[in-house]
Order: sequence, then structure tokens, then C-alpha cells
Amino acid sequence: PPFGDNILFYRGKYYTLSDQRIPYTRDKTEDDRFFILTLFAIAYEINAAGQYAPDRLMNIQLAVGLPPAHYGTQYKRFAQYFLNRGVIGFEFNGRKYSICITEAVCFPQALAATAPVFPLQPLPPSSPLPSRPSAAPAPTADYLSLRYGAADWASCDSLENGVITLYNRLLSKIRADHDLLLEETDIDSILTGCSTEYGSEIQTLVERGAESFVADLFRTLRERKIELRTGKVIFVGGGSLLLRKQIEKSGKVGTAIFVEEIGANASGYGLLYAATKTSR
Repeated sequence: PPFGDNILFYRGKYYTLSDQRIPYTRDKTEDDRFFILTLFAIAYEINAAGQYAPDRLMNIQLAVGLPPAHYGTQYKRFAQYFLNRGVIGFEFNGRKYSICITEAVCFPQALAATAPVFPLQPLPPSSPLPSRPSAAPAPTADYLSLRYGAADWASCDSLENGVITLYNRLLSKIRADHDLLLEETDIDSILTGCSTEYGSEIQTLVERGAESFVADLFRTLRERKIELRTGKVIFVGGGSLLLRKQIEKSGKVGTAIFVEEIGANASGYGLLYAATKTSR
């Protein structure tokens, strides 16, 4: 087993969390990696709720999500990915868990993250909300328009040029021009102002690269008839928080709302799941 905390044992193998992200995967059902991550999350949730009890089988209801543009073709398969596994036994940090996933419901991310911000139901034209509030969780590259609080599925997509593209672009240029092997966390440190040890030349390169990235993204949205200077624009996700200074400085956004909660989508899934139960 690995050394330290956050160790999960499942089907004869040990797993631990790391700061290395999984490469972009369009279809998350290709292997068990996202299922294993979900087991970590389930264990954390059980403990946070004070519901752990040894030798107790717990029924689990999952609310999960996918990017808006992938949702229509993948939501059934992604929900099924978690089901029909029977009783699932695993250990986490020395504790034994026995669970059964009885329900999995999939929702569109981005829309879910706006649930605490705007009511997600059709509103009358007299509503005080702007007529075209846009949920634009750029630069994670998903966008979805809301009209009177309801999703406009004719105006949504998932652009595969999110903040990972910025990382790769900057790291390659720094490696080529300055012979430095930096990591994504170094880019984060520079953009958030947490460190100045990289030198003014590197800092300027990163900041200008971020400004160029944001400008390119906004031009792409403009080409797709997404107007950011009217209504309210909701930015969701770590990428948008990382580039908040560049977004605000761009002058391309009218009213920007930044959702700072790291689990905004998950919170939204919970709200939407509760709403489906109420409507039944």
C-alpha cells in the first residue's frame, strides 16, 4: 500500500489521491478510474455526514454530471456506469465500507452550478432577470445560455480548448525559450500572485499568455453569437477563478458573477436531484 493518508483498497488493489490530474477524457466510462474517484468521494461524504457504521450496508444515491454538449449522447451511459454493481466493499483509511448504489441521476454541469444563483424554471417576461443571462463557465470551455432562468439548449457547447490548453501552451514556450521545466502548479502560482521567484520575464510571459488566451476564448464565443456585454455572465470553475483578473480586465464582459465555491456543480446536482424528487 502507498504511504500516508487517503488510501483506498478495492478488489485487491490500493489507490491514493495525488495532485496529478487525469488527462482529458471525453467518455468517462472507458475504464474504472472515475468510479474509483467516486468511491473516495462517497467515503468522504459518509464521514462528513457522521453516518459511518462498521458492518452496515448503506444505500447510495448519486447525482452526477457531464458537460452540456456531451450530456444528450452520454447521460444514460454515464448513469448506468455506476449501477448494477451489487454490493460494493472497499476500505478507506483503515475503515471498511459496504455500499450499494441504488440510483444514479445525471445532470448537465454549468447549468447545475448556476442553480444557487438563478432559479432554474421558466420565468414570466416581467421577471427582473435580464432576458439573456448566460452561464459561461469559461475558460473550462463549457457555455450555456439561460433565458428567463431556463436553459437554452440551442446555445450551448463544450469547447475542447479549456485552461489545459493554456497550461500546455505556456509550459512549452517556457521550456523552449528559457530551458525551464515548470509544472501547472507553477503557472497557478504566478497567475494568482502567490510567488514571484520565477523572475519578471517569466511572470510577464505567463500573464500576457493568459490575457491572449482569454481574448481568444471571448472571440470564439463572439463567433458563436454569445454576447457577454449584456445580461449577466456566470463564471464557474477553477479555470475562471485562476483567470479572473484577465477576464475582468478584458472589458468584454458586462456583469460578471464568479461562483467561487469549488464544489458548485456538485451542490447544483444536489439541488436538481432534490427537485426531481419533489416533482415526483
